[in-house]
Amino acid sequence: MKVTINDVAKYAGVSIKTVSRVTNNEPSVKQATIDKVNAAIKALNYQPNLAARNLAATSSYVIGFVYDNPNAYYIIDMQNGILSACRDKGYELLIHPCDAKADGICEQLTTMVKHARLAGLVLTPPLSEDPKVLSALDAIGANYVRIMAGDRVKADTGLAVLVNDRSGAVAITQHLIDLGHRQIAFLSGDYHHQSTKERLEGYRQALRDNDLDESPELIVEGEYSFESGVEGAKKLLKGANRPSAIVACNDEIAAGALFAARLEGVDIPTELSIVGFEDSPFSRQTWPKLTTVHQPNGKIAQIATELLIANRREQSARAEIFTPEPVIRDSSARVQAS
Repeated sequence: MKVTINDVAKYAGVSIKTVSRVTNNEPSVKQATIDKVNAAIKALNYQPNLAARNLAATSSYVIGFVYDNPNAYYIIDMQNGILSACRDKGYELLIHPCDAKADGICEQLTTMVKHARLAGLVLTPPLSEDPKVLSALDAIGANYVRIMAGDRVKADTGLAVLVNDRSGAVAITQHLIDLGHRQIAFLSGDYHHQSTKERLEGYRQALRDNDLDESPELIVEGEYSFESGVEGAKKLLKGANRPSAIVACNDEIAAGALFAARLEGVDIPTELSIVGFEDSPFSRQTWPKLTTVHQPNGKIAQIATELLIANRREQSARAEIFTPEPVIRDSSARVQAS
């Protein structure tokens, strides 16, 4: 027999309205009461009807996840992190992939927010960094949290989780420099992602900090894809100024570069060191395994969602900053003596 809200109220010794307030995460409920109701919910294995709650309530309990990113591992990690927070707080998740460059993207998102009666949006790059998108959402009073590249909170940051990509890129480039590399190349991702610019600047900063000259021919524009890594690495390996190491803008690009090196008969890491960024499954599925920069995307998404949900009550701008750290594996090694 299905357990109802009446059963929970009777078991906990409280009113039906109190149970509803607890399951709806309403403020001003005493912690002792919350604990009592949650204990009854757990004991009876009560499953609230979230769809019915959304239809009946004046507030929505659906969070939207909006993204434009070709990296499936990134999306899965983000989705799992958001789901973790939603389940913990009693929210549903609506997933909305889109093309950030498409005409009418602002109208598409604002229409979705209105029609789905969303409690808020979790925005990922490049949408979270697009002033037109943010302005359109602000115009309809939409709640949102941004996940984006950055190393400091500014006056207009608002509700956000910042990822200090620049610091991570400095650290991974410094790792290669410490191994004796001086000819270090950079394979970039899409430039409409702020993370690309931040990672490139981190690479450049590490070169400057060590009095190394930047070689324009060692910086290759590309996309966040395996194929882009293949093409970029081929270009570098055929160039006159051949690098001894490559910093790739993410692990997918790095995996493509490693594949290209294999095709050219270049041994990794004795002849060429390759490092990635993000510590995705790509970094552990290659041979050798990739040295990379750990970026806990699932945790980042979970905290972003928790900030978004909490902000419905607090109505205050808050930001968290994550600093990615290098993970040293087998694809980087000391320069061989000539």
